[in-house]
Amino acid sequence: MRQQEKAVVVFSGGQDSTTCLLWAMETYGTVEAVTFNYGQRHAQELICAAEIAQELGVRQHVLDLSLLSQLAPNALTRQDIAIEHREGSLPSTFVDGRNMLFLTFAAVLAKNIGARHLVTGVCETDFSGYPDCRDVFIKSLNVTLNLSMDYSFVIETPLMWLDKAQTWALADELGGLDFVRERTLTCYNGIPADGCGNCPACLLRRKGLDAYLESQRERKLTR
Repeated sequence: MRQQEKAVVVFSGGQDSTTCLLWAMETYGTVEAVTFNYGQRHAQELICAAEIAQELGVRQHVLDLSLLSQLAPNALTRQDIAIEHREGSLPSTFVDGRNMLFLTFAAVLAKNIGARHLVTGVCETDFSGYPDCRDVFIKSLNVTLNLSMDYSFVIETPLMWLDKAQTWALADELGGLDFVRERTLTCYNGIPADGCGNCPACLLRRKGLDAYLESQRERKLTR
């Protein structure tokens, strides 16, 4: 049934959204991607997303949400704000309202192209405490979107309960481990592939990759 349906993937060109894009391409008959220009810290993210979409043959929509950076200054939109996470507070990389706005605009787009499935790479397992990555938020927004447009959307979150090692495993199962590792951009400093190796995003990505590769080595030794 799903192979006859259409999906829209919220796509940034990072590890998680690229893995979700590969998952959607395996799951649905037609897949389109939507990327948001919200004044992010590095324009390289937009370039990376465009290159991946083109290489995978996926139609990409790029929407302007630059107003978000004016409303909610943060470390992902301002070079002069340090990337930090103080105990008892949200990380400086949290962007107020980002996932709510992304999914809302993705839903408007989806309805107009006849898609009912919205795919996003949010995750409650390996996350930085972002409230808009929680499963309860996604379920709540799903209901709201359906009511607001009188249209039956389904928000799919294939990574919701996976840690980073399991996300790498999924990419491998989809035949895209090397592609995700070499082509995506997760680094807060705007460096593609394995990134700077020092920022929180790179450290989490690397820790997950090392854990997955180690599990694969152990599996081979026990065979």
